[in-house]
Amino acid sequence: MTVPHSERVDGPDTPVRMPVRKASPWRGQGPVVAMVALGGAIGATARYGAARLWPAETGGFPWTTFWVNVVGCAVIGAFMVVITDVWAAHRLVRPFFGTGVLGGFTTFSTYAVDIQKLVDAGHPGTGFAYLAATLFAALAAVWLAVTAVRRALAWRQR
Repeated sequence: MTVPHSERVDGPDTPVRMPVRKASPWRGQGPVVAMVALGGAIGATARYGAARLWPAETGGFPWTTFWVNVVGCAVIGAFMVVITDVWAAHRLVRPFFGTGVLGGFTTFSTYAVDIQKLVDAGHPGTGFAYLAATLFAALAAVWLAVTAVRRALAWRQR
C-alpha cells in the first residue's frame, strides 16, 4: 500500500516502514527445552536403574551414587572434546546429551542427601570421606577423560 505524497510526513523518497513483529523467544528455545527434558528423563531413568541394581547399605558408603557421578563426569569430559574438537554436532546434541542425559544421570542432590544421611546415622567420617572422594574422583575423571581423548585423537592423526 502506498501513501499519496501529500499525506506523507517524512518525504516522498523515504520508504514506508512496516512494524516488525519480534519472534517469540520460545520459538527458538522450544526444541532445546524439549531435548533437555527428554535427555534428562533418560539420564534420570538410567540413574534410578543403577540405584535399583546396586542399592547402598544403610550407613554404608553410597558406591552407586559415587560411581554414577564419576562415570558421568568422565563421559561429559570425553563428550565435550568430541563435540568441540572433532565433530560439528547438530545444535540440539549438546543440550540433549550433555545437559539432559548426563545432567539427569549425575546427581548433586542425591550426593548431598547421602552425606546428610551418613552424618545423621552417626557416620560423619564416612560422610566426609564420601564428600571428599566424590569431588576428587569426579574432577579427576573429567581431566583423565579429556586428556585420554585428546591423546587418542592426536595419535590417530599421525
